[in-house]
Amino acid sequence: MSIKECTFIADKGYDVKAIYNTVKEVYFGECVIPLNKRNSKNPKKLSSGHPICEAGLAMHKDGKFSDNGRTRQKYCCPLKSSKCAVCPCNHKNWNNGKKNRGCTKYVTLPDDYRLSIDRECISFKKIYALRTEAERYNSRFKSTKQERLWVCGFNAAQNMNTVAHIALLALALAAVVFKTNSRFVLSNPQNVLPKPDFHTCAALIPVLQG
Repeated sequence: MSIKECTFIADKGYDVKAIYNTVKEVYFGECVIPLNKRNSKNPKKLSSGHPICEAGLAMHKDGKFSDNGRTRQKYCCPLKSSKCAVCPCNHKNWNNGKKNRGCTKYVTLPDDYRLSIDRECISFKKIYALRTEAERYNSRFKSTKQERLWVCGFNAAQNMNTVAHIALLALALAAVVFKTNSRFVLSNPQNVLPKPDFHTCAALIPVLQG
């Protein structure tokens, strides 16, 4: 199965620029990954986008530069060019004896794919919700103990996995038909399915097909 033009859905643990670029440039796909706040600094800003220094003053732009494939805007202390001003918060870099006094901040400009994604739009949230649905199903499938096979051979393992999937689908179908979850899920306190019996589960195939 080709993965060209795929949609890569993952949690914020995969919020890495290299992954975004690989999906976009190699597979011509799109990423649905929330931002990891540990990878992003969000200083206080004005509506104009200028960050606010520790003294509560709007900082001034002080040029752009490229670093590790990203473009960053530098902001400097608004009192930097003054010859007689005094820092209201007595910042440690104000009286350090250097020419460029005061604090500095850097803001990464959204010129790459990772920062260009609108994570507040409805389509992003709907697609990302599919990941949680898949993980819930994977959790249920894991409870069937298929990670430790009790059969030998590829075909036998394939058949047992198929039976396990049929059992889970039958469980979901029964919950929909009877319009309840408690009878089929909460009745087992540990939410652990027994090892599926082949003959019992095979009898459910006509029900699923119908």
